[in-house]
Amino acid sequence: MALKEQLNKFNKQYEKCQSTLSSIASSRPGPSTRPSSVVPAAISQKPAAPPVKFSNDTERLQFINSIRKGPVGAQIKRVIDLLFETRHAFTPEQINEQCYVDMNANKAVFESLRNNLKVHYDGRRFSYKAKHDVKDKNQLLSLVNKYPAGIAAIDLKDAYPNVMEDLQALKASGHIWLLSNADSQEDIAYPNDFKGQIQVDDDFKSLFRDIDIPSDMLDVEKELLKIGLKPVMNTAERRAAAQIHGMPNKPKQKKKKQEISKRTKLTNAHLPELFQTLNASSSRN
Repeated sequence: MALKEQLNKFNKQYEKCQSTLSSIASSRPGPSTRPSSVVPAAISQKPAAPPVKFSNDTERLQFINSIRKGPVGAQIKRVIDLLFETRHAFTPEQINEQCYVDMNANKAVFESLRNNLKVHYDGRRFSYKAKHDVKDKNQLLSLVNKYPAGIAAIDLKDAYPNVMEDLQALKASGHIWLLSNADSQEDIAYPNDFKGQIQVDDDFKSLFRDIDIPSDMLDVEKELLKIGLKPVMNTAERRAAAQIHGMPNKPKQKKKKQEISKRTKLTNAHLPELFQTLNASSSRN
């Protein structure tokens, strides 16, 4: 009896499995819609990965790296050039953005700039420090007027970007004198102070004009030696050398005194007696 029950149970499970298989078979697509089992090789293969490309910013990064690994002196110059050209104050982070010098990471650069004579550091920002603190033409004129003995133009060059143009403008307007130093060949700026004009006694003027200057340089050098002054040139040696090389020695002829005319450029207006001849000719005309 038990065997018969087991057989019936088996038959029921078999029928259930057959029913399940039939439902699965009926749910599959037909032969016309069944995808082909043959796949072309070109499709079955995965597409090749694109070649690895370096970032377009690689060149810039290499340039930044070369700056930061460069000598301390070169990095200091780069920062000073930035401060000089812009005349702005920058924090270390802003300097890093502008010229790629990482001062926070390089303490040697930071300390050198903090103690540099051309750099001002207020505890947070760095800025350029010129030798003379002037910002425009009016301040430049005030500075020159404080130096009666003259101030070298080279000491004013870094005051602000167009300082040399303003210096020439002040010269052209007559506010200052800009003269070349005979020794250094550098321009010296002097104040044109009209208060310095003085009256000269007529007897002194006559004495000055009555001095007879020798026409021969040998006589001039002898007079200089008599009063203890050493002449710049040695005329005797130069003439001897000229004779040795067969060059005739021609004494310079004394130039004829030129009369002052209306077309003469007047530069000594503070000596009106020099123009008496001009005034006399003008009155005759």
